[in-house]
Amino acid sequence: GSSLSWPVFFAGLIFSIPPLLTAGIILFSLAVLFQLVTLPVEYNASHRALRTLETESFLTGEELAGAKKVLSAAALTYVAALIVAVANLLRLILLRNRERDR
Repeated sequence: GSSLSWPVFFAGLIFSIPPLLTAGIILFSLAVLFQLVTLPVEYNASHRALRTLETESFLTGEELAGAKKVLSAAALTYVAALIVAVANLLRLILLRNRERDR
C-alpha cells in the first residue's frame, strides 16, 4: 500500500485529479494503520526475546545488559517509523488541501 500510494498521489497532483490524490492518501493511511497495529507486536517480540535470554542463561550479565539496549533500540525503530509515517500522511493531506484550494 505505501509503495503504490506515492505514485498514485503524485499522479493525481501532477495531472490535477483529486480522486487520485484521495486514493493515494487512503493507500498510505492503510500502511500507517498496519504500522500502528504491528507496533505492540514488535514491542512484545523484543520483550519475549529478552526474557528468553534471561531465563535460558544464554548470555552473561554484561552481555545481557548490552542485549537489552539493542532490543530496546530495535523496538524504538518501529516507533520512529510510525512517527515518520504519520508525519508523511499529514504532509499528503496538507498537499491535497493546498491543491484543492487553488
